[in-house]
Amino acid sequence: MINLRTIVLLVTILFVAHSAALSPPRQVEVTVLAKAATSWEQSALPEYPRGTPEVTVLRITIPGHSELPFHKHPVINAGVLTKGTLTVETDAGKKLHLKAGDALIEVVDQWHRGLNDADEPAEIIVFYAGVVGETITIKK
Repeated sequence: MINLRTIVLLVTILFVAHSAALSPPRQVEVTVLAKAATSWEQSALPEYPRGTPEVTVLRITIPGHSELPFHKHPVINAGVLTKGTLTVETDAGKKLHLKAGDALIEVVDQWHRGLNDADEPAEIIVFYAGVVGETITIKK
């Protein structure tokens, strides 16, 4: 014999299945975070180097109230700040202020550094498009 609890369970299952069948399918969303032929400070990007391609993806965490040393990248790279805030500064004094969710196309072969003036760490995911055996970062 079927009790009331079993009937309620079956009705709930049928209702959920019916509702799921009637709900519209979820759509994939695509948002372009950055797309350019120039870096954030408007320098033209160089041609890609010849050789076997190698893509490197780094997660870089910069503690609060700290800075990276001046450095440069001989390869095209782009990043997305996933946490915190960050200021990118060239040795010529140009600055870009980023907050979580902002993307940047980085300068190539120019000295620059990242500064985190906030209390919390800043986290950035950076994608480098180089060739096998090529250095992606040179410290000053």
